Amino acid sequence: MIELVAHNLAPIMFTSVMAMLLLGYPVAFSLAAGGLVFFFIGVELSQFAPDEIRLFPNLIQANPNRTFDVMRNDTLLAIPFFTFMGLILERSRMAEDLLDTIGQLFGPVRGGLAFAVIVVGALLGATTGVVAASVIAMGLISLPIMMRYGYDRSLATGTIAASGTLAQIVPPSLVLIVMSDQLGRSVGDMYVGALLPALMIIAMYCAYIFFVTLVRPQAAPALPAEFRTLGGGVTSLFVLIAVTVGLHYALYHLVFTDMRYETRFVWSASIATAAALAFSLINRRLNLGIISRLAEQVVIVLIPPLALIFLVLGTIFLGIATPTEGGAMGATGALILAIFKRRLSVTTLREALDSTTKLTAFVMFILIGARVFGLTFYGINGHLWIEELLLALPGGETGFLVVVTVIVFILGCFLDFFEIAFIVVPLLVGPAESLGIDLIWLGIILGINLQTSFLTPPFGFALFYLRSISPRKPWDDEVTGERIEGIQTAQIYKGVLPFIAIQFAAILIVIFYPRLVTHYKDDVAPVNLDDVQIQLPGLGGVDGGGGLPGLQLPSGLGDQNSAPGLPGLQLAPLGQPPAGDSGNGGGLSLPPGGLNLNNTPPAIQPDPPAADGQ
Repeated sequence: MIELVAHNLAPIMFTSVMAMLLLGYPVAFSLAAGGLVFFFIGVELSQFAPDEIRLFPNLIQANPNRTFDVMRNDTLLAIPFFTFMGLILERSRMAEDLLDTIGQLFGPVRGGLAFAVIVVGALLGATTGVVAASVIAMGLISLPIMMRYGYDRSLATGTIAASGTLAQIVPPSLVLIVMSDQLGRSVGDMYVGALLPALMIIAMYCAYIFFVTLVRPQAAPALPAEFRTLGGGVTSLFVLIAVTVGLHYALYHLVFTDMRYETRFVWSASIATAAALAFSLINRRLNLGIISRLAEQVVIVLIPPLALIFLVLGTIFLGIATPTEGGAMGATGALILAIFKRRLSVTTLREALDSTTKLTAFVMFILIGARVFGLTFYGINGHLWIEELLLALPGGETGFLVVVTVIVFILGCFLDFFEIAFIVVPLLVGPAESLGIDLIWLGIILGINLQTSFLTPPFGFALFYLRSISPRKPWDDEVTGERIEGIQTAQIYKGVLPFIAIQFAAILIVIFYPRLVTHYKDDVAPVNLDDVQIQLPGLGGVDGGGGLPGLQLPSGLGDQNSAPGLPGLQLAPLGQPPAGDSGNGGGLSLPPGGLNLNNTPPAIQPDPPAADGQ
């Protein structure tokens, strides 16, 4: 019996720790406790299975160093920066301004509020990176408005929940940062790989809303004209956009011609966008009336968060900053934006710092527990058990990806993202590399998968967030004065089902069309080893030049007029016998003028063999 337990300690440990997590025990303590308990069990059982258990008592001393390695990880330093940036923007009511403005812009279109929620969800995902913040902010702001104007409750709640989960996959998200760290890949490559799948999912959401407006127009009506307070003026917005693009084109081709194309694009786009924002502010301040109120409001509200997104993602994509530096610039930009809007107070700053500290400590403790768990799990060859289990699946890489998708999706219904990322994802690296799967591709598939698990009834976290701020009982609307019925939990569950189907379709598309992700490799120029040439500088050429800098060659090595010899080092000229030698010492014969490594060396001619008796 003991030998049977020893040979199967890896699956016993894995299932025991997962059971503790599913029972609701704290994640960090469950991982650390499981790692320590099974470490001592493994040490005692190592004599029964020495080939499978490689644990010994002194190995536990590696845990402190592994803990310090976590704290020294520069990649994870981006987590508090992006969290702080998102919290500052949330508390500065940026989501409220965006939803109101985009809702007014799409107001005349059927389903305009739903389109606005999707667009704002993508923008919030790119700025906050936190699902809870996005879902709660949009639920509090847009759900009463959508109910007020007669939106179907299932459609409204499903759209808000699904749009809030875009923070999982739209760069720069915390999910992608943690995923890249656990997979051992660059955060910048992960961001580039996630860009097209994220845009595809946003487009699929919008296509679904458009389909609903065709099939059931009463489920997503247009915003009534009397509530479109900004009026019309879309034409002037398009004219302003056209002028801004023209200014960018002129600056790119006429002014910044001496710069690299990335720098030219950044400078020309930044100046053109800043000019449009300055013009809109002047038009509002002086009441010029050159552009409409709608165009003015759209530019003033949209450009600052878009500029912040570019400040973070643009600098990372262009190679100007690392993700950690980009997060620091984003946090600084969020503070400047809040100060500019006069919405930064001591209370707001303190709340943002408290929440950031709590989330960062939460992540760090989970990661430390995962390191303790990993030391024991790898010591009992648990990674080999997982690898053999996954490599035995039929279907090659496709079968592997499908099974992993199903497993992670099921775990995502019960466990938080960080728990899955720190426990499960590192175990998938070995089998994925054995199958030749690109790890960035795998990371994006897992990210979309976890985004889907946020929506799955009855355990989806986004559903819990939305349920917590949705009114259960009827309420009296302050604007219309009408009594509006409350929202039932079943209506929320029904609303997310189409979006879950869209998410699964997106996962399949990414699995069968990996170029959506692997295009990040296109920017890396391949190196042809046949074209690599190594040129060594000459060691004292005939003309006295071309030698290695700082190297003074002795007299006789090279030209007789070359630099003097090394101080304190007396060498006989090469090619001549030392003083006192008869010349028959069997030395090497070098050409007149000494040794010149800039030219092809001549063949060495050895002396003829001595005759017998000499």
